[in-house]
Amino acid sequence: MKVIRTIQEMQEIVKQLKQNQKKVGFVPTMGYLHEGHTALIDQARNNNDIVIMSIFVNPLQFGPNEDFDKYPRDEMHDKQIAEDHGVDYLFLPTVDEMYPDQMGISMTATDRVNVLCGKSRPGHFSGVITVLTKLFHITQADDVYFGNKDAQQVAVVDQLISNLNFPVTLHMIPTVRESDGLAKSSRNVYLNGKERSEAVYLYHSLCLAQQKIFDGEKNPAIIVNEVKKYIQSNTSGTIDYVEILTFPTLQPIEEINQQFIIAVAVQFDKARLIDNFMMSADGKIDHIAL
Repeated sequence: MKVIRTIQEMQEIVKQLKQNQKKVGFVPTMGYLHEGHTALIDQARNNNDIVIMSIFVNPLQFGPNEDFDKYPRDEMHDKQIAEDHGVDYLFLPTVDEMYPDQMGISMTATDRVNVLCGKSRPGHFSGVITVLTKLFHITQADDVYFGNKDAQQVAVVDQLISNLNFPVTLHMIPTVRESDGLAKSSRNVYLNGKERSEAVYLYHSLCLAQQKIFDGEKNPAIIVNEVKKYIQSNTSGTIDYVEILTFPTLQPIEEINQQFIIAVAVQFDKARLIDNFMMSADGKIDHIAL
């Protein structure tokens, strides 16, 4: 594995790879790698000649009161994980390398962003599409890999690729979970013991919603209300949202009769956790299409 720290060197390598007709898989991350990330690497490794992973904590997607400076980082650990899972090139730029000057071009995400996490994080997804546009150009990837846990991000990236005609295929990889069901997240490290034992109830609340659908419930409002009551009864966290929306368009839905997502976000003391199930109208999780 080779570690690349400059855009120029990364672009020179990619140019050579393309001349040699190598298929490139790209895994963009903010580091502090866990099994959710390695699932993305493994899939990219299976599908491509070359795997490029980026680790970059992007300041543009953090609000003024968010945890950019506190976001967990461990470069040595991340390098070892990436190498162990077959990454060919690890792109590790600094903020000054990615943004040497104030941006003179502004990118703004306007659709699929005023719900779920985007509702309480204005500008977040504009930061996401800005850095991904740069990374897509730098890596010239054929395939890009994202986890289903960040479902709104997947929906926004899907639209970015479509609207700007990027010649890259988006792959959604199922959420990787702890043995008790908690979704893997870099922010789980911030949970104290009591919160960690409660956090699993986010997953259980989604299972409850799925069971309601299996039992024939088609009214999203009833399911959302049941999920909220369940989370409030079993955790000390504050619910940010529980929403049922179409996927990937993320529009309100009055009856469960099409592909949809049920997503939850709960704020604990030092960690805001998200989770979701993407389901077909009959409550099945597989065969979800963009």
